[in-house]
Amino acid sequence: MEYIELNIRTENAQQAEILTALLSDYPFDSFVEEDAALKAYILLQDYAPCEQEVARMLLEQGIEQYEAVLIEQQNWNAEWESDFEPVRVEGERPIVIRAAHHAAAAAGEVDVVIAPRMSFGTGHHATTALMSQTISEMGVEGLRGLDMGCGTGVLAIVAMKCGAEQMVAVDIDDWACESCRDSMALSGVELDVRCGSMAAVEGEKFDFVLANINRNILIDMMPSFAEALSEGGRLVMSGFLREDVPHIERAAVEQGFAVESVSEREGWMVVMCKKE
Repeated sequence: MEYIELNIRTENAQQAEILTALLSDYPFDSFVEEDAALKAYILLQDYAPCEQEVARMLLEQGIEQYEAVLIEQQNWNAEWESDFEPVRVEGERPIVIRAAHHAAAAAGEVDVVIAPRMSFGTGHHATTALMSQTISEMGVEGLRGLDMGCGTGVLAIVAMKCGAEQMVAVDIDDWACESCRDSMALSGVELDVRCGSMAAVEGEKFDFVLANINRNILIDMMPSFAEALSEGGRLVMSGFLREDVPHIERAAVEQGFAVESVSEREGWMVVMCKKE
């Protein structure tokens, strides 16, 4: 696979977070924050259709210069894994998200082993960590859940490790689905991995739905989430910033949800709703 790497100079961490959120509305699937810089990755074939729109958006954010570099096909997995560090999510029962070559989590901790490829959801991003913490605290024992936009499968695996009876993990990207299957094998859990969108679970019912995507897609999918959830089921959403919360809440209420809680981590939000 050939990727385009956008190298964007940033003034501070807050600007990098805002740009990450805005670029997530396009087919960028990985982000790396470095000192005074944000690197965003997108498949070459996906970049051309949105190149001008992305340039216009960056200009509106005060970014006049950035570098778009063609990354030739190479062993992405080896390069990505070499820089991957374990993530620890604190809580009543700590969660450790790691690669296979890292030391196992301690007794009593949730040990999540993933194939850390270039897919959003390694645990380093604030939304993945906050979603993982929410799952561990919401009570999923014996329940059937859906992880929509599963990426590497972190959230689905956390749910299974926290006692969920079954998790269906869905992503539109074939590479993400492959990564998710590898991660479930490494973590020693069984997931029902499907490539597609909400159409992949049409007619099925779930006790809870996890969706760490972005504001626009979440709002578009809200009717499908409502249809997929059983009465009393919970919808846990992230991938958006504080200013997006009113839009998310309004769309949820319009579909018959009651907002139960709103959590924040580094400016990123998690909204949990209940189907009434």
